[in-house]
Amino acid sequence: MATLSFNPARIRTPALHIRKLNPSSSPSSQPIKTANRFPPNCRINQQQLRRFLSNSVSESSVSAPEEVEVDEEEDDPTLELAYLDPDTDTESITEWELDFCSRPILDIRGKKVWELVACDNSLSLQYTKYFPNNVINSITLRDAIASISEELGVPLPEKIRFFRSQMQTIITKACTELGIKPIPSKRCLSLLLWLEERYETVYTRHPGFQKGSKPLLALDNPFPMELPENLFGERWAFVQLPFSVVQEEVSNLKATFMFGSSLDLDLLGIEIDNKTMIPGLSVASSRAQPLAAWMNGMEVYSVEADTSRSSLILSVGISTRYVYATYKKTPVATAEAEAWEAAKKACGGLHFLAIQDDLDSEDCVGFWLLLDLPPPPV
Repeated sequence: MATLSFNPARIRTPALHIRKLNPSSSPSSQPIKTANRFPPNCRINQQQLRRFLSNSVSESSVSAPEEVEVDEEEDDPTLELAYLDPDTDTESITEWELDFCSRPILDIRGKKVWELVACDNSLSLQYTKYFPNNVINSITLRDAIASISEELGVPLPEKIRFFRSQMQTIITKACTELGIKPIPSKRCLSLLLWLEERYETVYTRHPGFQKGSKPLLALDNPFPMELPENLFGERWAFVQLPFSVVQEEVSNLKATFMFGSSLDLDLLGIEIDNKTMIPGLSVASSRAQPLAAWMNGMEVYSVEADTSRSSLILSVGISTRYVYATYKKTPVATAEAEAWEAAKKACGGLHFLAIQDDLDSEDCVGFWLLLDLPPPPV
């Protein structure tokens, strides 16, 4: 059985120094060409992603489990998982990430099997359970969530994040009846990576696996809408920061109680050299404080440079996309946007959004570390 490892980031509080590529104060401004300025020396460590527990044993942490070597070829993909890290303070697990959806697996009736997958963002809690398709409703989910708490001896969470819009009604009702706040959000990154890993190591090895089966509930990618007035900034710029400085700024989130959100890159298995320049977007506003406060409640997921529309797309929540900014379509501007997207891809989708009082300032009012992941294969 694989063991779970989790290395929380150390808190540090140095000053922020953003290296601007080019401030864009209006849609007509022309960015500086930046092709080949972003070194592609960052990668996702696939071995680290294997820290998710295999399904060879269903266990809880009533007593500390012993280290056991298990041959992955002998793992049974039909078994379910109930795991709690015995070293974890159960009171600290206040937020879960959850998926409740069909899998590319047929049962003995020839119907698709459904599965509940739940975890916390540190993967200290991991739980899976299969269901037949004729019991899928909010009552089944409510009872299953309650059983996780009872089986593992953990309190019900304060919040549960989920990323499928099609399941919003069922999940919201189940959570509400348990006094849990449901949060529709794609920032379920531990869960998304776990589903990708389970597809390769569990679902494809299941005797009922249906190769080529498409996800029943595909993720939405709606046409971007007009940005609400309260989210408008006054100026923006493509920027870049050395990864070491990005890490320092993430530490500042806790140290200074700044608006924003971070990611545990060690847990997510992302290895990046400290000198690698991470692409980001800096937005300046004379009302930066209220702007950052509004953004803080939006479950910001990613920023995308859409060269076909000459615009920047902000993704929030589950399936909400806004036209965040626009620029004049010129060869130079297009090359700038393409270089920014290429830099993001080279860093495994890692990028950031910074909100400042002024683009020349060394301080941020809000800072969001973002990871643009492809949709899960299930």
